[in-house]
Amino acid sequence: MSKIISAETTTRVGTQPRGKIIAYWSVTFLLAASVMLSGIGQLMKYGGNLELVTSLGYPSYVLTILGIWKVLGAIALVIPGFPRLKEWVHAGIFFLMTGAALSHAFANDYGDYGFYVILPLSYAVLNIASWGLRPKSRKL
Repeated sequence: MSKIISAETTTRVGTQPRGKIIAYWSVTFLLAASVMLSGIGQLMKYGGNLELVTSLGYPSYVLTILGIWKVLGAIALVIPGFPRLKEWVHAGIFFLMTGAALSHAFANDYGDYGFYVILPLSYAVLNIASWGLRPKSRKL
């Protein structure tokens, strides 16, 4: 009987709480879906992306570069393995989203109710939550 209890205790210690895993995957899938859709929209120059980028003073080819990196980053977040790549993706998303918010703020282009600043910052918060909740298998 003691062998069964000790094996069960050992198994529980080695795994993460189920709620934390559910929270991680919920936040990570929401982040990956948001980044993926944003990247696809930028690649297609859909939904005012071209006007938005040119109004900030960036050249239109920036959309292609950002779109490709966003799509690849979203894929890298959800595939198994590659913990170092995931660290780079999280860093890239953080810099991308905070940079977008700052670009809009410095250009005095806040959008309705500050949407152009709040949306990228909310993605940055999702990114930090995903990074903070990641399981041990996704850590370096």
